[in-house]
Amino acid sequence: MSNNTFNQPDNLHLESQLQQWFGFSQFNLGQKQVIQHLLAGQSSLAIFPTGSGKSLCYQFSALCLPNVTLVVSPLLALMKDQLAFLASKGVSAASIDSTLTFEQTKDVMQGVREGQIKILMVSVERFKNERFRRFLSSIAISMLVVDEAHCISEWGHNFRPDYLKLPQIRTEFNIAQVLLLTATAKRQVKLDMAAKFGINEQCIVQTGFERSNLHLQVMATPEHHKRQQLLASITPHQQQGNAGIVYVTLQQSAEDLASFLTSNGIEAQAYHAGLDTSQREQIQDDFMSGAVNIIVATIAFGMGVDKSDIRFVIHYDLPKSIENYSQEIGRAGRDGKDSQCITLANKDGINTIENFVYGDTPQKDDIAELIKIIHHNVDSGVWEMQESAISSQTNIRLLTLKTLLVQLEIRGVLQASYAYFADFKYKFELSESEILAKFNAERQQFLKQIFEFTAFKKIWGQLDFNALQQTFGHERSRVVAALEYLSEKNMISLETKKITQVYKVNQQLLAENNLVDELTAYFADTEHKEIARIHALVAFFETDQCISYRLAQYFDDHNAAVQCGRCSVCLGNAQVLPETQQSAVLNDQIIKGYIDEFCQLAQDKGFSAPDAYTKTKFLIGMVMPRYSRAKVRQLTGFATCQHIRFEHVLAQVKKLA
Repeated sequence: MSNNTFNQPDNLHLESQLQQWFGFSQFNLGQKQVIQHLLAGQSSLAIFPTGSGKSLCYQFSALCLPNVTLVVSPLLALMKDQLAFLASKGVSAASIDSTLTFEQTKDVMQGVREGQIKILMVSVERFKNERFRRFLSSIAISMLVVDEAHCISEWGHNFRPDYLKLPQIRTEFNIAQVLLLTATAKRQVKLDMAAKFGINEQCIVQTGFERSNLHLQVMATPEHHKRQQLLASITPHQQQGNAGIVYVTLQQSAEDLASFLTSNGIEAQAYHAGLDTSQREQIQDDFMSGAVNIIVATIAFGMGVDKSDIRFVIHYDLPKSIENYSQEIGRAGRDGKDSQCITLANKDGINTIENFVYGDTPQKDDIAELIKIIHHNVDSGVWEMQESAISSQTNIRLLTLKTLLVQLEIRGVLQASYAYFADFKYKFELSESEILAKFNAERQQFLKQIFEFTAFKKIWGQLDFNALQQTFGHERSRVVAALEYLSEKNMISLETKKITQVYKVNQQLLAENNLVDELTAYFADTEHKEIARIHALVAFFETDQCISYRLAQYFDDHNAAVQCGRCSVCLGNAQVLPETQQSAVLNDQIIKGYIDEFCQLAQDKGFSAPDAYTKTKFLIGMVMPRYSRAKVRQLTGFATCQHIRFEHVLAQVKKLA
């Protein structure tokens, strides 16, 4: 199949092509309707529950379109799963991602150019790569597919701020058709997504959110009873060899609970972002193969996992939002068989979720520092920056910094221009004289100048773009094109790193007195909305209406039955969540000792004196960019107040100042 470009089937033959290409006898609900829109040349938005086959909509359509289909996917694991499925069906698809060598990336690009690769998967961040953008400019693209497309709309900004730029990317690369895919979109989000891509409302396809095989249970469980309740809930599944996921909020909780279960005869593995990549991949592989049946995980686990026979999902801690809850329970029972979704709920864990929200909010002084950095580094109306360096300088977490930069773009202060690799290194595969001999005199002179301004250490050399341009006036784009040509012809091997973002700056707007106040107010409002969403989540779990019905209503599905007959409310077990008195804020003298130790670390590292918010983030266990390499986790006071509400710890810190 990989070497063929398929003729577009008419609607009468869609099922036969589905059988021939993918081995399925019929389409799932909504799939055929989306495909028909796409084959008619229209863009579409597909809102299907997790696990109901959204991906097939683009996979099938891609085989009918003349050029490559470009898929933006949020997770590497998700890409790898999709690629493995497509390979099993003989469909030629590939990704360009951080795991590929230069040679592998070059092979993928060549495969796309030659029409051999029908589907190309990338992360949204890949569009910042200047070499990738040059590649896209050289090919024809039939369709842009955006997975997890809710990130384009207001509530999803902090998940992937770069998603907000996808409408511009679609225009820049002249992509005629778009398919947006998501499982979680409220009405306002749905309409916003469609508007951003000019999708007609009649091309929005939404199937019901109700999954009749999922049994949604809320168990009001005091914190000190949760471990025993977890054992009681898992034991019947363990005895039957069932697979399941236990979701927790904190990395340490994942480790602790996995150890607890294992010590009680239930083998479980912890999974979280703190493990190295090889560990995470091994645990995921073991889970997929059935070597490990139970995973205790943070939300780092799940989006890339397409395992059909997960029989239970247990939320040991409250999920972050109703959207998260919907996605996470959607990983159960994808084979259509009965599966349990249990939430061990109380109000004691609310502080942990709230603390994450407070920890992500940049302070006014941090925002002012960013504005000052931009002001001092503008050169001829242009600001060049590397995100990790700015994150450390301002002490603003990376994802929040990206959101802040997007907000500056929305206000017209910044205009994203392009991104480039700060460092270009290369080594000769042919001798310098052999390379030069292949070109005419003018090009020989140009290449000699490039080689002259390259500092070689042993084999690899690093090019000094600035010195080359100042001496000979060569434009960067021309130099990059020459190096890429040499690389494509295997005359050199090329390596690139350190992405630098380039922004045009409106210095008049940057200098406005109220800019910092506006941005501070924006993040304060976002913080308020996020806290409100947490309280809406609690109200959702305390509902006296059918849980499945409430969930469907939340996502603008008005076709669900008022009573599912399966959830804990329908079975007569509506819950009121308990709240056990949390431990009081620690003794002033103890807190002061922890703070003094933290301040001493800051002084030793040459950092500015921590303010009250920074001290509070340290005490509740939020790792901050400025301190990420300073071994702050090893200090005695780190995370000692993680079970106490941020606002209470902040009040005590301010009192001790």
